Amino acid sequence: MTKRRWLFGVTALALIGVAVLARGLWTSDKGDARAQGARAQSGRVIPVEVGKAERKQVPIRLDALGTVTPIASVALKARVDTTITGVHFADGAHVNKGDKLFTLDCRVTEALITVTEGNLARDRAQLAGAQRDVNRYTDLVGKGATPITNLDNAKTQADIFTAAIKADQGTLDNLKVQRSFCDVNAPISGLISAANFKVGNFVRQADTQPMATIIQMAPVYVSFTVPQKNLPAIRDAITAGTATVQVAIPGQTKRAQGKVSMIENTVDPTSGMATLRATMPNADELLWPGTLVTAEMTLRSEEAVVVPSTAVQVSQTGSFVFVVDGDQAKVQPVKVERQVGDQSVITSGLKGGETVVTDGQLQLSNGSKVSPRTGGKPVADKNKAEAS
Repeated sequence: MTKRRWLFGVTALALIGVAVLARGLWTSDKGDARAQGARAQSGRVIPVEVGKAERKQVPIRLDALGTVTPIASVALKARVDTTITGVHFADGAHVNKGDKLFTLDCRVTEALITVTEGNLARDRAQLAGAQRDVNRYTDLVGKGATPITNLDNAKTQADIFTAAIKADQGTLDNLKVQRSFCDVNAPISGLISAANFKVGNFVRQADTQPMATIIQMAPVYVSFTVPQKNLPAIRDAITAGTATVQVAIPGQTKRAQGKVSMIENTVDPTSGMATLRATMPNADELLWPGTLVTAEMTLRSEEAVVVPSTAVQVSQTGSFVFVVDGDQAKVQPVKVERQVGDQSVITSGLKGGETVVTDGQLQLSNGSKVSPRTGGKPVADKNKAEAS
């Protein structure tokens, strides 16, 4: 029994020794691997794309959603009850002010004009006869050859015919105005809609549907809203003449230019937003009435430090960039105020002139060795090419 216990103890001690020896060897191998990995990591050079932090004039802008609205829109309606005898435009065509668009049947009005012109000629002839009587009776009364009553009656007749002529002339002028309504001309230049009535249709003054609609295409308005807190700066910019507007249309690279022409005289109390209106020349008709657009209003320009927006990284402690110092990348905390296009405006952390990493940040840590490249070429090669 004692011998067995002794053998069991020896065996246990041997197993424990083997385990300790194996653990030591494994830990030593793992430590060596870690050390080798750390040395390899510390000696690794990471290729990165870089850009420059620049100090330059940067515009102060406000972005808002806007709507294109026409300056003038005219709905053409009939001013006499009659039939359409002619349509003189193509649906959706450009028309100029004064172009004839519709012709209406005005034969009744023309007949009334003829009748009134006849009445006017008759009354003028009667007035001429009455005036001759006045002249004759004036001479006879002066000679005492006729009573003064005859002269008074002649003057009365002359006055009656004078009044009749005025009435005839008024009726004739009114009929000519009515006749002018039969030629429907374009009151403004612009783009006309499809004709809602065709030749042969009867139109009335009481019709609610217009015969067609003309919308002025150039210039146009762009209306948009901004927070009320920006009103003082906007008013100062308008006074200084620096307030300009760029309008971008979804799906279009070309932008329209214009100026702020009006600030609405009240602020919406429910939203705290103020409505602004910009006038856009729109000579190329890029802006179409009713289109939703993005309005970028530039108030003024000021000097600031900017970096490519791709250089700015965000962590739990805030924004930062990797600044290249020699062959190392160092973490530099920054404060970003806003974005202007593809650049970020930096208010603190950079002074301008620094080289910042714009691509490859995922492989970097503070102090990593880097091989900077600009535009796909190493910085050293680029500088050598510029020198040559």
